[in-house]
Amino acid sequence: MIQVDLSRCTGCRRCEAACAFYHTGRILPQLARLRVVHLYEIGVDGPVVCQQCRERYCLACPEKALSLGSHGEVVCSPTLCTQCGACEKACPIGAVNLFQGFVYICDLCGGDPKCVKACTEGAIWFEAGEPPSFQEIRAQTKALNPEERRHHYLLRLGGKLRKSWEKSRA
Repeated sequence: MIQVDLSRCTGCRRCEAACAFYHTGRILPQLARLRVVHLYEIGVDGPVVCQQCRERYCLACPEKALSLGSHGEVVCSPTLCTQCGACEKACPIGAVNLFQGFVYICDLCGGDPKCVKACTEGAIWFEAGEPPSFQEIRAQTKALNPEERRHHYLLRLGGKLRKSWEKSRA
């Protein structure tokens, strides 16, 4: 899974650009499988990307268009997908996005994530790990849209970082 160190992220969005370009040949944030969120209120930036959660809420696709790949990534079948939005609504952190009739979710670039290579700050990396549980976050974000869910998730992670920065300055 893609790991993130928010203390190293500068918000440059190179990861978004590399992802979009690799998958589509175009550089457009909406075409990326991750989204960089800027939390100006606490001074933290960071990417929100599929964390391959234990619950795999997005796999509840009514069309069975989503499945698991060999690296544990979620794979979308464009022939089965009807763009119903169930997967986007199900993701508690906003890591699934529908744009122009296509589902955008991290596919780990076949095991060689381009976002990781593009990050010159070392803020993101690819390694196996214990998938997190998002039961608590799901309960908190159920009524939010995907953008609000990304903000909530990053604020949760970034808030802890911000507190540690404040303690170190005291």
